[in-house]
Amino acid sequence: MVQIPDDGERISFENGKWIVPKKPVILYIEGDGIGPEIVSATRTVLNKAVEKAYGSSREIKWVEVLAGDKANAKTGDRFPKETQEMLMKYRVVVKGPLETPIGKGWKSVNVAIRMMLDLYANIRPVKYIDGLESPLKEPNKVDMIIFRENTDDLYRGIEYTYDSEEAKKIRAFLKNELKVQVEDDTGIGIKVISRFKTERITRMAMNYTIQNGRRKVTIMHKGNVLKYTEGAFRDWAYDLIKREYREKVVTEEEINKELGGKAPEGKIVVNDRIADNMFQQIITRPDEYDVILAPNLNGDYISDAAGALIGNIGMLGGANIGDSGGMFEAIHGTAPKYAGKNVANPTGIIKGGELMLRFMGWNEAANLVEKAILTAVSSKKVTQDLARFMGVRALTTTEFTNTLTQIIETLY
Repeated sequence: MVQIPDDGERISFENGKWIVPKKPVILYIEGDGIGPEIVSATRTVLNKAVEKAYGSSREIKWVEVLAGDKANAKTGDRFPKETQEMLMKYRVVVKGPLETPIGKGWKSVNVAIRMMLDLYANIRPVKYIDGLESPLKEPNKVDMIIFRENTDDLYRGIEYTYDSEEAKKIRAFLKNELKVQVEDDTGIGIKVISRFKTERITRMAMNYTIQNGRRKVTIMHKGNVLKYTEGAFRDWAYDLIKREYREKVVTEEEINKELGGKAPEGKIVVNDRIADNMFQQIITRPDEYDVILAPNLNGDYISDAAGALIGNIGMLGGANIGDSGGMFEAIHGTAPKYAGKNVANPTGIIKGGELMLRFMGWNEAANLVEKAILTAVSSKKVTQDLARFMGVRALTTTEFTNTLTQIIETLY
């Protein structure tokens, strides 16, 4: 039975806004592989940042819920009912990486949490940290945040093997009703993109852009070929932006055709780019990209491509956000060969925790976390994954965690 601290309170939500008490209950899932070590490090660093920023007036009340290998060992279930009930009640969780065993009968707990809490936005900030070894000549130009729609597109999983009855029926319908010829050995996958889901991810991206003083929003799509799915994503995003944010934005087309090529001061520039062109542009002109809005499949690709630009994708954290909940995590996997060895780099999930603090409105604490990581890496106080490139002694996970807390203690 999960025990809740007597003085802990739930975070509530109103029209997508987080209403955070002084002592919020936040769930955590240790995860598999290196998960327990890096989640522990994250809790330690976030606690220190909150204490430094607010003294005793605010405190995170951490509550563990079980999932993955630990849950299976204790309950025989990788995603117990009690955990699901706690997630539905408290709705905010820091999650370590979870393995999805290969074989029939095992479903992804990660996907299950996203679906049950309707976490429709996958958000990933990508910003260069001084000291990392990047493939770019000027990696300091990389500072972008990706909003990937999480619940639509091909990732809905509506697909059928070529020899299934469902595929046969769909092929027959295409042939007989729509006069579209497809080969008899064709597997079927259905790409679905809805206006409602496009508009809500667009609204979240725009609100974040405004609230955080970002300068540009780029809609990524393949609408020149997929006109009625990704092309519609582009059109619906533009329509929503012009309808609800008209006074705050200017489109690239308006700048070029009506304003002599110069954006008005204080306006957010909105443009769009074809997906394949965008991949080369984030490499050759990364400083031209700020907030990127993409459907599910494109968002998956561009997130990892952007992450590679800073030199170490393991340094990135991410969030899955809905109108009434959030799941915060690293973007890497379980790394089982490093489990229990006290060598894992916890930065990715700590960055996920930093993003959680920002959604909570606890920006002072989030800034301390960000500053501590920048200071540690630039001074080459790093774990083994970075130390081998820098030619310095590697810190253990524990030593790196202690370094971050010590840096936080010295900050303003």
